[in-house]
Amino acid sequence: MSWFCVVAFLVGLTSQPARAQVPPVPLAHLSAYLRAMARHAPGLVALDVIDLATGYSTGYDASASMPAASTIKIPVMVEVFRQLADGRFDIDHHVTLRNADKDWGSGELCDAPAGRAYTVSDLLAKMIDISDNTATNMLIRLVGRHNINTSMYALGLRHTTLSNDIRTEGYGIRYDLRSSPHDLALLLSKMAHQRLVDEWSSTQMIAILSGQEHNTLIPEPLPPDLAIAHKTGTLHDTLNDVGIVYADNAPYVIAVMTTDLPTLSAGRRFIRGISKLAYRQMSALADWRTAAGVDIDSDVKSAVQPLSPDVAVWVHGGY
Repeated sequence: MSWFCVVAFLVGLTSQPARAQVPPVPLAHLSAYLRAMARHAPGLVALDVIDLATGYSTGYDASASMPAASTIKIPVMVEVFRQLADGRFDIDHHVTLRNADKDWGSGELCDAPAGRAYTVSDLLAKMIDISDNTATNMLIRLVGRHNINTSMYALGLRHTTLSNDIRTEGYGIRYDLRSSPHDLALLLSKMAHQRLVDEWSSTQMIAILSGQEHNTLIPEPLPPDLAIAHKTGTLHDTLNDVGIVYADNAPYVIAVMTTDLPTLSAGRRFIRGISKLAYRQMSALADWRTAAGVDIDSDVKSAVQPLSPDVAVWVHGGY
């Protein structure tokens, strides 16, 4: 298929993500490189990369069920915003800490006294930005695990399950929290296009993810001023990072999940290598779109712009 046919195929699509039978050269190269790296990965790996402008995607074993670790906190956040939109509570609603909520694997609330109350906005920021497990358990209790699982299934996620609270002691967490790169990339794509729950909710969730304080994986090899909204996850043999990368004229979603690692250092090197490769090839894909005359729809252009500094004031100290 010629490039002209590829362009005609893309322009002719309206309601579905653009996917040509023969992918552009940069995407074909990315697919080949990803598979080569995955075959030599240190452990089990799965990944997905989506170009937000066209819907093109590629990856490796993207639908594999993997230990989600703290990336499961994205579905928890989504359900919180869904119930906010339904009017079940507001962002200033207070949730009281119970001893049963506490988990010492990550965060600071595990050391706070039971009976202290925190707003939903504060718990969301702690859950995502410093990956506080106790804050997560409080929000799970607020919205209900069944509701989280039901909502994720309704959104098309088929490998995402939360069968327990966040309990880092023991081996059960590997099986209690499950997801796949495809599922998490799907959520983030909807979010980036401002279609997850609603426009306001999507914007707020991106703002929270942009405040992530653990930035040693996907962001590490990328330009320091690049806007990235992402969430990491770590277990003793597992490293995950999933996010939206606002590369200039080349916004994309990337989800990398690894487990059975011999060392976490090996996992870090692998995820950083994938991130660097994806950034390079997605930038090349943007150049291909320009050369081929494939424009980004106006609604997509507005949806994938980096956040302005005044977005989500309540997350960054306004409330």
